[in-house]
Amino acid sequence: MKQTLQLKTSQHLALTPQLQQSIRLLQLSTLELHQEIEQVLSENPLLERLDDPLDRSVRLLADGAINSAPSSQAGEAPAAQGSGEEGGAPAENGNGDAASDAGGDSGAEGGGDGEAGDWGEGSRSGSSGGDDEDGRPQLEASPVTLREHLMEQVRMTCCAARDCALVELVVDALDDNGYLEEPLEDIHARMPEELEIEFEELRTALALVQSMDPPGVGARSAAECLALQIRRMPGVPLVTRRMALTIVEKYLTWFAQREFNKLKKALDCDDEDLREAQAVIRQCNPHPGAEFASDVSDFVVPDVIVRRAKDGWSVQLNPEVMPRLRVNSLYASLMKQGKSESQLGAQLQEAKWLIKNMRQRFDTILRVAQAIVDRQRNFFSHGAVAMRPLVLREIADTLGLHESTISRVTTQKYMLTPHGMFELKYFFGSHVATEAGGEASSTAIRALIVQLTGAEDPKNPLSDSKIAEMLGEQGMVIARRTVAKYREALKIPPVSLRKSL
Repeated sequence: MKQTLQLKTSQHLALTPQLQQSIRLLQLSTLELHQEIEQVLSENPLLERLDDPLDRSVRLLADGAINSAPSSQAGEAPAAQGSGEEGGAPAENGNGDAASDAGGDSGAEGGGDGEAGDWGEGSRSGSSGGDDEDGRPQLEASPVTLREHLMEQVRMTCCAARDCALVELVVDALDDNGYLEEPLEDIHARMPEELEIEFEELRTALALVQSMDPPGVGARSAAECLALQIRRMPGVPLVTRRMALTIVEKYLTWFAQREFNKLKKALDCDDEDLREAQAVIRQCNPHPGAEFASDVSDFVVPDVIVRRAKDGWSVQLNPEVMPRLRVNSLYASLMKQGKSESQLGAQLQEAKWLIKNMRQRFDTILRVAQAIVDRQRNFFSHGAVAMRPLVLREIADTLGLHESTISRVTTQKYMLTPHGMFELKYFFGSHVATEAGGEASSTAIRALIVQLTGAEDPKNPLSDSKIAEMLGEQGMVIARRTVAKYREALKIPPVSLRKSL
């Protein structure tokens, strides 16, 4: 077979670096996006940021007080004076996004002047009264930990140094909830023999810890924790206290499973006596050390905000999550004069690509969010019970995009609505058939289950079969197993655990 050379023309999709960057930026969350931008800013000198990411951070005066004036006031005015500066990328912004208003180079200098004023004249003028309490807010003190709270009580006692050391040993063995998970015997076995510590001394130290505040600390089980609190609870009748102690020490499993008939038979009491003991137990805190936990709750910043307008619902991008970028004017002017290095040409192109892809990212998020709001108007007007079934393909066909693009946009992107904060994926879900031949959203069914269980009689709660029957009366064809699956996803206990006296 003879070998020959042939030319053939064909079309294929190539993922250019610009397209790869656009896809990567689209699937990033707000936090990941800002981390990506900070990395690019540190590597590319032709790109600069107009907005200050630390604008809302705490700034201190010379005397340690908090500066109440916004840190960006000094820097924003000069930045606005340089608008219209040449750079190419800022002029492409149509949505107030990453490539918004170009600013002058003096913005950063103005910010520096503002900070210097905080440490200089501003701090001296604010302390002219001569009084230490000048009314300015101070930094919040660090929270007190459980160990610090307990050791402060130990120092107020008249214990010997040896006893205080043993109490500190027990305190160090407590977990975040205030429980002593390690057996006291194991702690005693780890002690050096030359100290000659008796096991009874450790028991005395544990008893001292259990007598401290908060009540229930130092317990080795949930039953012991509740019993310690019941014994110290004031104003409880003796009979009720004894019954509550008997329940938590012997029948706590029955009490947790709401086996009230077994409890009444074992305690030989009526409903009223058991109800009073139940009220006492419910006043206890099963995690006494949790109030001293210093875990900071994470919060979500919305990407889009939905507001009611005259003609319906409107969607707006959240300006606080949109970084303002531009091409550095100094380097751009040097390149026009031909005085720059050849490497800056590639970095200039990368800066323009990033600004363009940022604008495209926020534009796509806005389009997808608006399309979701247009199809879920009943949800914004009436709540989750009015949610309609929606799939990714429906939004993709409407906007002329691929389903994978819609999936990237709706992942880790959040929408602030009058009903709360929701991820964009929340508005998509499966459906259940109705008797009329239509479809009902699974989200709406979950909301109905919450309403039904919230309005049920606590003495006679609704079973999964009964809930399925009530939903069927509303025209929704749903099986008992589906109701049980939705109820477990909503973290609603089964009927046996929702029953009360």
